Amino acid sequence: MRNPLTPQPGDPAQSQTTAEDSFLDLLVESLDGVDESARGQFLRSFFRTMAQIDLTDAQSIDYWERILIRRRELSQNLGRRISLKTAMVDVLASTSFLRVPILVEYEDFKKLQINAATDALTGLYNRRLFDEYCDKELNRAKRYAQQLAIVILDLHRLKEVNDQHGHLQGDEVLQLAASTLRKTLRASDFSFRIGGDEFALLLPQTDPEQALTLCHRIRTQYEQDLTPVQLDIGVTLDFGIAVHPMDGDQKSALMNLADQRLYQMKISGRAKSGVRQPETFPPPQVVPSRPEIREAAAPTFEPSQTGVISQQFTPPPTASPSAPTPISVKAPQPPGPASSKEHRKWERVSLAGTKAYAILADSAHRTANVADLSYGGVALIMDKPDEIPSQFNAVLHVPILPPVRVVLRKAYTQPMDDGRSRVGCSFIS
Repeated sequence: MRNPLTPQPGDPAQSQTTAEDSFLDLLVESLDGVDESARGQFLRSFFRTMAQIDLTDAQSIDYWERILIRRRELSQNLGRRISLKTAMVDVLASTSFLRVPILVEYEDFKKLQINAATDALTGLYNRRLFDEYCDKELNRAKRYAQQLAIVILDLHRLKEVNDQHGHLQGDEVLQLAASTLRKTLRASDFSFRIGGDEFALLLPQTDPEQALTLCHRIRTQYEQDLTPVQLDIGVTLDFGIAVHPMDGDQKSALMNLADQRLYQMKISGRAKSGVRQPETFPPPQVVPSRPEIREAAAPTFEPSQTGVISQQFTPPPTASPSAPTPISVKAPQPPGPASSKEHRKWERVSLAGTKAYAILADSAHRTANVADLSYGGVALIMDKPDEIPSQFNAVLHVPILPPVRVVLRKAYTQPMDDGRSRVGCSFIS
């Protein structure tokens, strides 16, 4: 007697078998050889994904057996092969799990899920998902004793853009902000649009200094992305940061503090003037003086007298599009004891312990450790500095930042006790 579950040559039902049906048939055969505990865990996840219902491991195994029995019954009664999905709908519809079963194409269902979780204009996650993810990431940070940075950003002067240029232009400004966030954040970070001109970030395993560096980078990148729009209104991204656990361990407290710091940024001097950050943010590590290096259009971070980081932006000099921006560097000198009369223009941020490194493109792709970094240059730790030319290309791999291609010029070389050398380099491109 013919087995209705086994496709026969020339059977019309065989040609209608989809790839998904074939996968489910393979799944049925594979689960036969799996022990009960593993099978229950897998089927629990399977029913959650396929039917959006939560069952225990035991219930999942029970309903799976019911579906297989029902599939055999339907196939024998109809004399043709019945898909596993058909049997699953029939069994679940006869229970309280699918009280009002509705047939929806899978692609349409996925679109509904996406629309429910994302903002239609920007494509970022929406406020509902922010609340859900924030609770989840905060619980994870507490469980594993990790830091979690919460950032609130908003678009300064968006209303003026809407009033003077129309809402279509305002929508473009919002979409550019979302695009900047997507290409600047790490894969482990989350970005959301939580209001009309407000955005939020969740940065797992991020300390205050890292969060501050990232926010300044986002702000600078956004100003560059806005340049082609040629707005006559200075739109900027303001931000406020709160970090668990030092700023609190409750979502409401962290959100309120981030919002307060956003407000402080708004009233403390605006875009290109000094902006004070909260006192919980430590200043970058200060080390012995180095030669002053000047770079056009670079922001500086300097500790104020109160120990609070202040942000200052130096506008770039006017230059023709075809001419490179000139950068002047003082004569190279090895680092020495700091003098009370000297003041470094670029404060150095130590990267010790962060596994930051550089690939030296002009030296058979040798690598070097990155000791510290400033807006004017970088210090590399390497074995044979004499083999490196005075000017060379490199790719910097630094936490939070994506890989950055730079052109470096050696400024000084200082031997170290372990036989390696510290090589100070200035950015020339």
